[in-house]
Amino acid sequence: MRRKWMITGLLAILAAVIVWMIQIQKPEQLVYDDEQQGLNKQIVIYFSHVVAENTPKGLAAQKFAQLVEKKTNGRVKVEVFPNGSLYSDGEEIDALLRGDVQMIAPSLSKVTQLIPEWQVLDLPFIFQDYSDVERTFTGEVGKQLLAMLDREGMKGLALWSNGFKQMMSNRRLLIEPNDFSGLRFRVMPSEVISKQFQVLGANPIVVSFDRVYESLEKHEFDGQENTISNIYSKGFYQFQPYLTISNHGYLGYAVIVNGSLWNNLPKDIQEKITEAMQETTRWNLQQSKQQNQEELERMKQNQQMHIYELTETEREKWKQSFRPLYEEFQREFGNDLLRKIQH
Repeated sequence: MRRKWMITGLLAILAAVIVWMIQIQKPEQLVYDDEQQGLNKQIVIYFSHVVAENTPKGLAAQKFAQLVEKKTNGRVKVEVFPNGSLYSDGEEIDALLRGDVQMIAPSLSKVTQLIPEWQVLDLPFIFQDYSDVERTFTGEVGKQLLAMLDREGMKGLALWSNGFKQMMSNRRLLIEPNDFSGLRFRVMPSEVISKQFQVLGANPIVVSFDRVYESLEKHEFDGQENTISNIYSKGFYQFQPYLTISNHGYLGYAVIVNGSLWNNLPKDIQEKITEAMQETTRWNLQQSKQQNQEELERMKQNQQMHIYELTETEREKWKQSFRPLYEEFQREFGNDLLRKIQH
């Protein structure tokens, strides 16, 4: 009996201790600092893209995330998912529209599937140099193109740069237009890019960026066009050692957020994100130019590579071959965008 009373007494004491602990930990008695309260209201933006972290887009995404966190004092956190770790380039636009991710930066060619007028940026030799690119991306034309995304339920924030595209092959150096005849070429899903290779006599094959390396290993095509930074960072040159510096096309990206998300953000947050984006875009335009130049010099040191730079005379032959693409674009979309870019 005595033992029973002792157990009962210990249980009573234990119950009292538990009640006391609960009382002192009531939410109203806990102290929260301002930083902890801010975290509860933090806005998290998933930013998905498909290239490596050390490319112009990959580096710009990281810089943008840092600037946003700094400028919003931690109220907004941008989480970057590179290398197609969330979605491939064929999936990311749909994922954005569903709200599965909040931000993407697809190639300009991907956007042409939604907005055909964007094909103007895929026309060969539309840009003569980096100054043309910067003026277009940050000026009136860039704003006009980004505004077209509104009708698709998206908000275009900026146009980012990767660099000028070059021609690669595992067969031979591509110098004259007829050098392309009969070759299989990997292309992005863009009608004007496919037609570019058709007029050269090549066979365009659409392959998503995440499958290019695997396709090269399997020898599924004979050539491709890409920027130096992508060729270098992904090791494409290991399979296609013939590189022609043609600067015939330009690879850029549209930085896009989900329209509903953007419209529901507080005005001050929109302003801070816009400010961070403008700063990142200025940096990206310079960084992409520098990076492509530096990595080309590194590839020139590779004795396995065969690198040829087109002369002005040779470039003119290419331009003549591509003239029908300009005529077709003008018939379909008029002369407004072309005139603004080329003035």
